[in-house]
Amino acid sequence: MLSPMSSAAPALIPPVSPTSHLRAVPDTHAELVAAIRTAEQLNERALYAEAAMALSELDVAANDFPDLALRALCTEAWARLYLGELEPARELLERARGLSELPGFGDADRAEVLYRLGCVRLKTSDVALAVSLFTLALELCDRSRDGCDRLRSHILEWRSRAYQLQRDWEAARTDVEHALELAQARDDEHTTAHALFQASLIEERTGQTLLACFYAEEAKEIYERLGDRPNLGRLLNNLGGLHFLLGHTEDAVAHLKRAISVALDVDNRADAAQAISSLAQVHLRTGEFELAEQQARHALELLGGRDDFIDEIGNAQLVLGKALAERGAFVDAERLLAEAEASFARRSSASHLAAVRVAQGDLARRRGGCARAADLYREAVELLQDFHF
Repeated sequence: MLSPMSSAAPALIPPVSPTSHLRAVPDTHAELVAAIRTAEQLNERALYAEAAMALSELDVAANDFPDLALRALCTEAWARLYLGELEPARELLERARGLSELPGFGDADRAEVLYRLGCVRLKTSDVALAVSLFTLALELCDRSRDGCDRLRSHILEWRSRAYQLQRDWEAARTDVEHALELAQARDDEHTTAHALFQASLIEERTGQTLLACFYAEEAKEIYERLGDRPNLGRLLNNLGGLHFLLGHTEDAVAHLKRAISVALDVDNRADAAQAISSLAQVHLRTGEFELAEQQARHALELLGGRDDFIDEIGNAQLVLGKALAERGAFVDAERLLAEAEASFARRSSASHLAAVRVAQGDLARRRGGCARAADLYREAVELLQDFHF
């Protein structure tokens, strides 16, 4: 087994009965271990399609090898999460959760499954449920007799992402700082870089742009040293935005173009789309409205069907709506802003919804509806207001 059982995990959702098989072939323990480890390594290299395919062809009898069955389920679910196949990932993890409740598994095993399930729930915009799952996973880590610092740092980093969506900046910062301490104590450079990435996002959202840039540069150096090009591309996208906020437009464009190049090199269309959307934002703010429109449309094409990137879809729709408004296409602009509103509503992000309200107010003002514009601006303020009585 992965670890001796201590006590059962608290049940947030009734566990699903474990499956008896995963699918079809190797029949010796050594062959199964090698096949699963290969899939895990493919995930580590961001080769998610290859990992998912390898495991979809694998048969692990849960009755004979429960520990390997659990590893295979978690590994395939992780690959499908990053492929945007959120429902298959959730189903695999529910099966893993049922399996982890059986005798022979410990709190660390159950914490691993709940953590991964929380990641899927966060990607499906079930933010409150994701926070609950991460918190339960941390409680299990605390109860476990196994060393869980690596897992604990991962959980904290992902829970910080959820708190950021809830605009709970202090909780997000606390989790990231704790994750960073745990990762640095273990000399875990990869997790350190991930935590620094999240720290940069938090500082940017709270107005500390220079500090955000410092954290991002530190993470960038680590990703480059480790050869982690997928995360390097994502970080370059954020650095582009930070440089733009600091008034360095040429540097911003250079970073964003490099982010697009890196994403395309590793065949990640969704990450390329995010960087293209960011570039569209830069061109929108510098008055190049036609170029911003073209790039926002391109980003939306690349993000088609990716519900796990609903926030970025909303961002591209917002940029496109603003660009259309600037070019006088008011009817199309109104439609795109309504689509952006619907996207952000699914993500339950007050900040993004407020940005849509401001854009809708600007559009109403352009069309001569000053009273309507005032109402929309007021709604934007109320969305961000944390004092209600």
